Amino acid sequence: MFVERRINSNGTVELWQCEWENRPGRPAKKVYLTKLGDEQSIPTASSRRLSEVTAICWSYGRTLGNIAVDSPAMMGSFPARSGSDAKLPCDMVNAGKFRNGADRWWCRTHQTHWGRKADIQAAQELGEICCANRAQLMNYVVSPLEISLRQHAEVGIWCSMPAAISTSEIKPRPPKIHVHVRDQESGPKSIDRDFTAISTLYTNNLDLFDNRGITRVNITPPAAYEFVCALELGRPMDCIECSNCGYPHLDLGDFALKPHRKHFCGNCGRDSTWSKLPIVSTPLKPLHDRFAKNLQYETPTASLDLDAYPECTYTIWASTPAIVWTAARPQEFGIHVHVHRGAERIVDDTFGEVFLEGRSLDRSELIKKMIDRCII
Repeated sequence: MFVERRINSNGTVELWQCEWENRPGRPAKKVYLTKLGDEQSIPTASSRRLSEVTAICWSYGRTLGNIAVDSPAMMGSFPARSGSDAKLPCDMVNAGKFRNGADRWWCRTHQTHWGRKADIQAAQELGEICCANRAQLMNYVVSPLEISLRQHAEVGIWCSMPAAISTSEIKPRPPKIHVHVRDQESGPKSIDRDFTAISTLYTNNLDLFDNRGITRVNITPPAAYEFVCALELGRPMDCIECSNCGYPHLDLGDFALKPHRKHFCGNCGRDSTWSKLPIVSTPLKPLHDRFAKNLQYETPTASLDLDAYPECTYTIWASTPAIVWTAARPQEFGIHVHVHRGAERIVDDTFGEVFLEGRSLDRSELIKKMIDRCII
């Protein structure tokens, strides 16, 4: 069983439960079994056999996104617990009209408009409405880590990037999301590792967004990467909400490089929202600001001379600003180093100054190397 969307004679988009019918000697035929409802309706009891799971999905290389803020349930084909080969159905909403007066639709899943002549012809031939990007494979995490930000003594969330310098080979990779959680102040960390993507939960009485239906912000690698780059490089950053649907806007790719005033909504496909000043928009900004008890940074006074460890291996990162930091103490602003003697880690700390081969390392050079090694 699977779900498909089709357009009927009056232009309404419908959600149908389907299956493939295979007969000997004949091509496979798609059979529409049960109408689940019109577009955006919740599947009825008759569709409970469909696989419905909590998942976060995203695509690299986009210039805007909608999936960074979403409902917890998502239908699609997920081959594993995580990967880059998920197939998701189109999710169409009306986006006004084209300049020629024709109805314009927006696919929130694949981030493209539908309604041009070629789209309509394809729909007539197929008997269903699908956007031009329907075959795009998506990155995904099934049943991601969910963190209720008010239920822990300390939550820290960072964009994890490849190391800047190491005695081992450093391979370029997509960013990840590093999380540490303490259930008691100054207590041990109950979580301290990288995740592919996570979901942060909060109550809507915090008024994080004007749209009160949003009670989670899914943190994906592209969104985390652009947020940290904006902070590090001093790009004006805020969160603009769509004047049509009220959803927070997420700039990615080229649109995250240059602040701008006119913003295109990834949730409803309309471009009628303007900010007062040129900005890069991300829903991570209000998340960052609202839950921060301390936005100050301090440079550690300790220094490290790696030349004093000639028989050891090491890995070096520039510390990056946290996306979420609920601790009362300032964040450390410096250079983080791991030193291993064999299998034993003998240094794991952040320093204000690190020397290697007689030279003091420059944090700005280190962060540039880390950013350049990220695959986005």
